[in-house]
Amino acid sequence: MTKIDIFSGFLGAGKTTLIKKLLDEAYRGEKVVLIENEFGEIGIDGGFLKDAGVEITEMNSGCICCSLVGDFSEALKKVITEFSPDRILIEPSGVGKLSDVIKAVKNTDSDKIILNSFTAVVDAKKCKMYMKNFGEFYNDQIENAGAIVLSHTSGLEDTKIENCISLIREKNSKAAIVSTPWEELNGLAILKTMEGEHTLEAELLTLKEEHETCPECGGHHHDEHCDCEHEHHHDEEHCDCKHEHHHEHSEHCDCDHHHEHHHEHHNDCCCGHEHHHGHEHHHHHADEVFASWGAETTSKYTIEEIESALADLENEEKFGMILRAKGIVAEKSGKWIHFDYVPGEADVRLGTAEIIGRICVIGSNLNKEAVSELFSANEKK
Repeated sequence: MTKIDIFSGFLGAGKTTLIKKLLDEAYRGEKVVLIENEFGEIGIDGGFLKDAGVEITEMNSGCICCSLVGDFSEALKKVITEFSPDRILIEPSGVGKLSDVIKAVKNTDSDKIILNSFTAVVDAKKCKMYMKNFGEFYNDQIENAGAIVLSHTSGLEDTKIENCISLIREKNSKAAIVSTPWEELNGLAILKTMEGEHTLEAELLTLKEEHETCPECGGHHHDEHCDCEHEHHHDEEHCDCKHEHHHEHSEHCDCDHHHEHHHEHHNDCCCGHEHHHGHEHHHHHADEVFASWGAETTSKYTIEEIESALADLENEEKFGMILRAKGIVAEKSGKWIHFDYVPGEADVRLGTAEIIGRICVIGSNLNKEAVSELFSANEKK
């Protein structure tokens, strides 16, 4: 199966530069064909597959570069038949509509291809101007992109980057956005974002999955409690918190009370544990118990500001019971801060750059507005 990656972007946005970076850092070891669709303009020497409207030349890293001038679908199938590539990169004309290219790929009658990603490269300095002057073509690229990679962000004021992202979000609320200067990122991180593996939603999902497993006894969190104060599925009779949960006859807890098994209700004992029995036992979906909050940010922080914010999360009355928080944000000196938090313990350190700053929090009775204000307050200091 051949993966198809589409790179759209207005004139001068930096599509070719991005592709070269990915060829050097992300696509190594793969057999790659680059297709440049310049709507009839051929500026590449070569005559291979000319009968199919394909002009071929060698690009860096052994990539094969093609320009299509005939029937797109037929030429695409010809390239696949001739080269059997692992991946095809399609770079349409800067004034082309991304939706048209996606449609052309989908209309290609071949069971050998999969539309893997469709990315828009956006010049952060010219986003507003191009939206105003070339809306029909420019907005189509943004609206249909699965990922949006900002170019020319190095040295650009944070407010201008934020304004660009706000304009993009008005057109596309779901696409992953890369705002970090490319030289700070490895191409693999960008590729994972293009393929949907590195999004805010993915980070939140990972955080939830991490929370599903009890760090104390390896059980799965749910709506029951044991003495380790972590939530567990009681499908099994034992968990590592050393409490026995006998569901056939009787139950025991560490208060030395013996609890007779009743099917019509559940018993309570002086230790404050609830003992659910028989068919009365109900499982709640995790979404009924836990909530999550996540945000992307281009703001810069100091380590002290992050440490202070994480310490504030201990205030359960204000924020709810925060069970887990993690994030990667830009540091004011130009580095990147990585942090992880569980109640009573925070780990804040410097690390590698991220595609865009992200903060994710999960908790019970979570006050999302208060959490948002906490990190906004720190970014304004």
